[in-house]
Amino acid sequence: MTTVVVSLAVALVVVAALVFFVTRRDRARRSPDEDSAAVRQAATDRSRHDAQRHAASGIADRHRNPPST
Repeated sequence: MTTVVVSLAVALVVVAALVFFVTRRDRARRSPDEDSAAVRQAATDRSRHDAQRHAASGIADRHRNPPST
């Protein structure tokens, strides 16, 4: 009887440790909402910057190389 109780106790401890480990790992991997909002904002800023740089590059090219007639 003692062997059965000890075996069940060990099994419960192993399962509890496994649940704790998986829960902790998933919580560390999941990013908070603020992080995803910051990533979206950074992507928007990068796209805006790229568009402005592309437009400025086109204006500079037109001034440097006038169209031939």
